[in-house]
Amino acid sequence: MFGLFKSSVSSQVKKLQKAYESKLGEAMQAQRRGDIHSYSILSEEADKLHKQLTEIQQS
Repeated sequence: MFGLFKSSVSSQVKKLQKAYESKLGEAMQAQRRGDIHSYSILSEEADKLHKQLTEIQQS
């Protein structure tokens, strides 16, 4: 029973990690294009994902 929960958390962590890395990549590309507005929005979204990821990993 607990193994099932742990598996669910593990898959959620992987999903969030992938989304976080994707957002960082998008932000980097926006910065390279000179689109600072998009860069700031994407960076903020990446930061929120990172906070969620950290919270899950600490629990």
